[in-house]
Amino acid sequence: MLFKEIIGQEAVKQRLRESVREGRVPHAQLFSGPSGVGKLQLAIAYAQYLACPNRTDEDSCGECPTCKRFAQLQHPDLHFAFPITTADGLDKPVCDDFLPLFRRMVLERHYFDIEEWHALLNAEMKKVETKQLVIYERESGEILRKLSLMSFAEGYKTMIIWLPERMNETCANKLLKILEEPPEQTLFLLVSDEPQRLLSTILSRTQQLAVPRLSEQEIAAALHEGKGTINGAQWTAEEAVDFAHMANGSFLRARKVAANDAVNETYLELFQRVMRYAWSVGHKQDYDALTGMREWAAEVSKLGRDERTAFLNYCMNQVRENYITNFGKPEMVYQTQGERQFSRRFAPFINDRNVQGLLDQFSLAQRQVEQNGNANIIFFDLALQLIVLIK
Repeated sequence: MLFKEIIGQEAVKQRLRESVREGRVPHAQLFSGPSGVGKLQLAIAYAQYLACPNRTDEDSCGECPTCKRFAQLQHPDLHFAFPITTADGLDKPVCDDFLPLFRRMVLERHYFDIEEWHALLNAEMKKVETKQLVIYERESGEILRKLSLMSFAEGYKTMIIWLPERMNETCANKLLKILEEPPEQTLFLLVSDEPQRLLSTILSRTQQLAVPRLSEQEIAAALHEGKGTINGAQWTAEEAVDFAHMANGSFLRARKVAANDAVNETYLELFQRVMRYAWSVGHKQDYDALTGMREWAAEVSKLGRDERTAFLNYCMNQVRENYITNFGKPEMVYQTQGERQFSRRFAPFINDRNVQGLLDQFSLAQRQVEQNGNANIIFFDLALQLIVLIK
């Protein structure tokens, strides 16, 4: 992986390049920051930059045999440890049992989080016996074994540990001993979303590198150009700006928002419709709108339970965004163009008098859905409560 392939993070890239040029490469480094900002990608590019015999001041050459092996994440001196799970047919699994799948995840999705990794494991395996992904004790032995081998080429043997905070206690303590007495010419790159969960003794033995959130401009440009997206997917400049604004500095978050855009359009239409029905009944005494409410409730009840929960989450989010719209600070509002267009006229109806009541009603409906209540009754009752609150 080349530095130029990574979205933004120019200051971090420069610091990493300088450490190599100046011969100041700490044997254990911790890349920490929010999910979806490129930490794992930076670690891989850094390892490749160190290993490339033809590197320039700016990047790896990308053409030599070393770079080509790194491009497939298959260089003999590049090793990975990451959270895994137990499964049927695997006796005491280690990360190497899942390494082809992990490589595929990195190469195809570029940016991903623990939820996406877990979903891929669930999809590939017949049965998952644990709900939590862990780096088990036995992995510390694998780490030591791999790093004790002779290097394939001159230079560092690199161990990248993705989400080290998910090591169990025994594994963490054994890793600490390896960090205290590392094998010769080894480099540990720990990539963490939650460094506060690591042992303080591990933190004290690593040089910490904070990887910041991306700017909205960097995210928008990447989405528009298809950089870092799945299969090179691209969005219009206007869409990219909207998605980037809602991403809170995470390219992964922006990509998820973009991927859910079509779903959110459906949710927006349902939200608009029930609010218009409620207003028509409460303000215009248009009792024919009650028929529309019954039809709306029947339509929403046909969604799957997870979809109904997601829709109610969407409704609560729109209530909050419409309430904030009234303060006249658009930079604080996180909506798509279609949502903003609806909010121009609707936002005044969400105010101090009813905002908490609306959130309470949507939250109550969500709890009832999760308890497997009758969906048709839940959503029709919700619609009736909205009449009183929107009036």
